[in-house]
Amino acid sequence: MSETRKLAAILAADVVGYSRLAGVDEDRTLARLRALRSDLVDPTIAVHIGRVVKRTGDGALVEFRSVVDAVRCAIEVQNAMLERNAGVPPDRRIEFRIGIHIGDIVEESDGDLMGDGVNIAARLESIAEPSEIYLSGAAYEQVRDKLKEEFEDLGDKELKNIARPVRVYRVAFDRHIASVSTVPDLSGGRLAPPDKPSIAVLPFQNMSGDPEQEYFGDGIAEDIITALSKLRGFFVIARNSSFAYKGKAPDIRQVTRELGVRYVLEGSVRKAGERLRVTGQLIDAASGNHIWAERYDRPASDIFAVQDEITHSVVAA
Repeated sequence: MSETRKLAAILAADVVGYSRLAGVDEDRTLARLRALRSDLVDPTIAVHIGRVVKRTGDGALVEFRSVVDAVRCAIEVQNAMLERNAGVPPDRRIEFRIGIHIGDIVEESDGDLMGDGVNIAARLESIAEPSEIYLSGAAYEQVRDKLKEEFEDLGDKELKNIARPVRVYRVAFDRHIASVSTVPDLSGGRLAPPDKPSIAVLPFQNMSGDPEQEYFGDGIAEDIITALSKLRGFFVIARNSSFAYKGKAPDIRQVTRELGVRYVLEGSVRKAGERLRVTGQLIDAASGNHIWAERYDRPASDIFAVQDEITHSVVAA
């Protein structure tokens, strides 16, 4: 058969005001969205056994076997976004809106999903407020006694191209983080430390003037990211996210706000003949202070030893 029918929970999400954000700074908006996908959204979907059916530029359609998993995933993402937006000006925040429905769907041979089960989730997402999660009545009935969160009954809603009105419920999860105006900015140095050290390793700047040596700086940063990621006590931003700042001179506090980390490691690499000079600086965004900085002058053959030394120094600091 070219298509099959099944019952599934569908989550539809997109970014509020994406066109406006992209119009102000498209490159930075895309970089931030990629960072959120690789560091937050995709891992959270995977934890809750979801399948990304397709992406629609700034949005996504995700299939879950359980409505409970879909709602838990949505709540986790929205709470994390509230934390990441703390201290970010309102006109620069990335905010998601999410709709969830359970229903009979048609799965095409290529894995795409069709039918009212998908359409209702998409329509719920389109009417949801920023940072909110809207459920259909069918989805609500599946989770009402299984989750500790409360739900607000918004009544029957007419949804575009849906024949009958749909009962809509809003997830009334803990919104204490939402009062962003009362949360101190990172630049004030008063933000409570995270549960475990969170760090972004920026691409090391190539100072040799030779474009062919670019791989030295990239290699050092990648290996340090890999080494730190193996330590269970660390939260390390993925390479694709931190490398979005490659070739730029970003403000460190802006980087920490956008990536949701406390610490940033930056540095430079210079190769002359068979000699290598590598510098590294570990910065605490809350205070703006350098926690650790070092310079290494070594033979080029010692590049892996230098990477190990920098990694050990960062962990110690």
